[in-house]
Amino acid sequence: MLGCRQSWWRVARELASRNRRVIALDLPGHGDSDAEPANSVPRVVELVVETWKALSSDSPVLAMGHSYGGTVLAAALDQLAPESAVFIDSPFTKRGGWDPSVVRTEYARSKAARTADGLRERRPFYSERDIEVESRAAEQFDVESAVALAVSEGGDWTPSAPPRSLMVRPSPSDYITDDIAEDLRRRGIEVRDIPGAEHSVWYSHFEDFMAAIDDRY
Repeated sequence: MLGCRQSWWRVARELASRNRRVIALDLPGHGDSDAEPANSVPRVVELVVETWKALSSDSPVLAMGHSYGGTVLAAALDQLAPESAVFIDSPFTKRGGWDPSVVRTEYARSKAARTADGLRERRPFYSERDIEVESRAAEQFDVESAVALAVSEGGDWTPSAPPRSLMVRPSPSDYITDDIAEDLRRRGIEVRDIPGAEHSVWYSHFEDFMAAIDDRY
């Protein structure tokens, strides 16, 4: 949430350096994608799968999703059928039916705070390129699409029979607790920890993140 496809610029560059074709998507209400008044996880899955099929006739070798993007990826796994999936601090469940006024206020506050100066103060590990990308993403972020998503029906998209899957989480994590991590392992999903990392793991601990996913690409 509040990011964009360019948030992946450094990761994409590294993947491309290994002769991988890299496709990064702006989810509805993010970056250059249109707002989505009927936003929901199933609707976003529909759009992601439609976009992927317009770009490629093959299944992805590796599909990656961070946070809410990982929730979408989990819900789209059966249709995308990637050889390997990497989730980054991604909850697979979503509570629905939030109070729209509360959500609207919170996202509007987050959007307004994510200025270049605000990011320099709160994210000292960001490079100037990171700050440029993330502040621009906040400007483009559509609050009403996020509100629609929050009030839509919730669900559990935890993969029951996942492909070769990895969860990368900061340690500690507010989203993937130790109990959740153990449940994922029982389901056949590998979990790798990066101590001291931020929620956007690749921003704060890029080398550690790339090392964690090194055998996936």
